[in-house]
Amino acid sequence: MSSVDLSIADEIATLTLNNPGKLNAIDLSMWRQLSKNMGIIAVDRNIRCVLLQGAGTDAFAAGGDLEEFITGRATLAQALHYHGEVAAALKAIAECPQPTIALIRGACIGGGLEIAGACDLRIAGETARFGAPINKLGFSMYPGEMEGLLRLAGPAVLKEILLEGRILTAREAYDKGLLTRIVPDAQLDDEAFATARRISQGAPLVASWHKQWINRLLDGRPLSEAEKAASFAFLDTEDYKEGLAAFFEKRKPAFKAR
Repeated sequence: MSSVDLSIADEIATLTLNNPGKLNAIDLSMWRQLSKNMGIIAVDRNIRCVLLQGAGTDAFAAGGDLEEFITGRATLAQALHYHGEVAAALKAIAECPQPTIALIRGACIGGGLEIAGACDLRIAGETARFGAPINKLGFSMYPGEMEGLLRLAGPAVLKEILLEGRILTAREAYDKGLLTRIVPDAQLDDEAFATARRISQGAPLVASWHKQWINRLLDGRPLSEAEKAASFAFLDTEDYKEGLAAFFEKRKPAFKAR
């Protein structure tokens, strides 16, 4: 059976896309589990970072589970419902208050690429591959799923991916802005978890605020005076005082997310 498995250790949550025998292709149940698990993570103040990965060594996720499209996405009403669930899961990832990292090995195709694109950072093994060749299947990407990739890579790259339907190497994906970094396959787990630990050692409120302000600035509107003032909310936090104290006392800070 397919699943999205959640584990938490050392302030890091790991979500594993797991669909044995189908290269972790994502079915509707998995999209719903993603939304549910992201909701659990979002309100857990003990979680400092989230890793998303695929089970096994062959794929992050090789797209959607096409078998259920025949019966579960055959009519307009079904399609709107199905892709509304997909868009909700991607939105939950994109709006997660904690930083998110996609740990990518193997195939990262279609829905897998959408999930990776919704994360804050994407770290891939050198043999990973990327694309969305749905032009060969006769259907288009739902706009609610396209938005994250458009913001990440821009219109030129997204058009290349969707119009050509070509599968990109990890190096090509990196050069086009789809990836944060590439590492040798054997070092992928170590690098991704080391990145998560570096994030976890920072002030968690600050990480959330950085995500919030980056997203706000992307909409192009000038900041209001109230927003400018709100950007200094850290002045009233215990973590700000702790961070300065630790600096002057030459020790590691002990942040408490308050």
